[in-house]
Amino acid sequence: MARQHARTLWYDRPKYVFMEFCVEDSTDVHVLIEDHRIVFSCKNPDGVEFYNEIEFYAKVNCKDSRDKRSGRSITCFVRKWKEKVAWPRLTKEDIKPVWLSVDFDNWRDWEGEEEVELAQVEHYAELLKKVSTKGPPPAMDDLDFTTTVVSCRPAELHTEESNGKKEVLSGFQVVLEDTLLFPEGGGQPDDRGTINDISVLRVTRRGTQADHFTQTPLTPGTEVQVRVDWERRFDHMQQHSGQHLITAVADDLFGLKTTSWELGRLRSVIELDSPTVTAEQVAAIERSVNEKIRDRLPVNVRELSLDDPEVEQVRGRGLPDDHAGPIRVVTIQSVDSNMCCGTHVSNLSDLQVIKILGTEKGKKNKTNLIFLAGNRVLKWMERSHGIEKALTALLKCGAEDHVEAVKKLQNSSKLLQKNNLNLLRDLAVHIAHSLRNSPDWGGVITLHRKDGDSEFMNIIANEIGSEETLLFLTVGDEKGAGLFLLAGPAEAVETLGPRVSEVLEGKGAGKKGRFQGKATKMSRRAEVQALLQDYISTQSAEE
Repeated sequence: MARQHARTLWYDRPKYVFMEFCVEDSTDVHVLIEDHRIVFSCKNPDGVEFYNEIEFYAKVNCKDSRDKRSGRSITCFVRKWKEKVAWPRLTKEDIKPVWLSVDFDNWRDWEGEEEVELAQVEHYAELLKKVSTKGPPPAMDDLDFTTTVVSCRPAELHTEESNGKKEVLSGFQVVLEDTLLFPEGGGQPDDRGTINDISVLRVTRRGTQADHFTQTPLTPGTEVQVRVDWERRFDHMQQHSGQHLITAVADDLFGLKTTSWELGRLRSVIELDSPTVTAEQVAAIERSVNEKIRDRLPVNVRELSLDDPEVEQVRGRGLPDDHAGPIRVVTIQSVDSNMCCGTHVSNLSDLQVIKILGTEKGKKNKTNLIFLAGNRVLKWMERSHGIEKALTALLKCGAEDHVEAVKKLQNSSKLLQKNNLNLLRDLAVHIAHSLRNSPDWGGVITLHRKDGDSEFMNIIANEIGSEETLLFLTVGDEKGAGLFLLAGPAEAVETLGPRVSEVLEGKGAGKKGRFQGKATKMSRRAEVQALLQDYISTQSAEE
């Protein structure tokens, strides 16, 4: 079996260069640190041999360097020969091997770091002895780094609130020399964060660069600190890695192909290329993905060149038209390899749990599978438990009896509504007879009730037979919204109906002597009555 390169992360500090060779449960580990190079080799539990040889960017002090093995990786602390001199790269040659990446989780400004760096080296080795699994996600102040502003231009941002309200914000599109904020793409929303404590409201990809929208300008050439909103980032990592896992398992178990997916604000949706997905299939998929989470399978990110034969074996839905550079591949060990530009967890155990909420009918011959991953499951459980407690208090019964109690209430409500409707009909007939004997008969008759509906008003109009009279009926809030009906001679109603609707700031339609609709300003009923009286007076004068 051919040797492979171990995925390697590195970051720079004033006195040390830190490297992490990412091989889990490694055996036969050998690390040779010389003044100008490091040679690393080991095997994983499957017997695969890893070998990395790196010529350093600058000379190091091999006698004051060390390494430490943990269950997840092998970490090397390499002492610089010239301290406080930054390394722009790890390698002597200006090249970037696909297996070598900067560890941005630990890359930060040097300021204030000199005094704690040596203590970090001493205590980190001891920490690795105690920790065999990955700890909690890094704190937000660990996810920052320093870069330079390249450009800043005026721009506008179109936003839409959760209530549907749209707004246009004025601000600036800022381009940085590099960024750790993810621009939206691949079904995943963008990151949020700050640049020098200035809020970044949107990050979008434009070709090979990212535009950061801020409402405060930044001067090109200025050195700035970028910080990511970790809570949002980690949530997106959990949902995106969860989608990869569900997609792979659904395909493997049942041949259900994913055609698209959406990472929503509260839930995520995977579109499957099948008209139906059974409840048994959903249960099997959920059971399998959670087994793999408990197996703590690693998730690795690699970069492949476009002409690499391995690209043909990787799952994907094609590359963007403006794609440039290597292809990024996200691999869940022994489960899936997929082209992806998004952010992911490094181990399935970070997903905690996946809950599939069910399926919905999708587009033509498609099925939408709805799921939650990680912290979203906990929040969903918290909301559900809160609702359950509230229902228990309202219904005066245990959770197991909630459904039956609601059914009884629904039946009682339907019976009450039926009785109420019958009473309203009887009342409408009685009111119609009373109005017909009104001294205003033959002119304008008005009536307003807080309770009632369109059927109530139409029963009155039917009983009266108002061909000789203008009948203006309204139901609803006296000063707010409600319903209206205008009945009478067809010609008069056709003329007055749109004008009545306009006065009440509503909408309506009519035919055959009736015009009815919805109103938003019931407080202007008196104006409508005056309009109708003026019409009757004008018609009488003309006769």
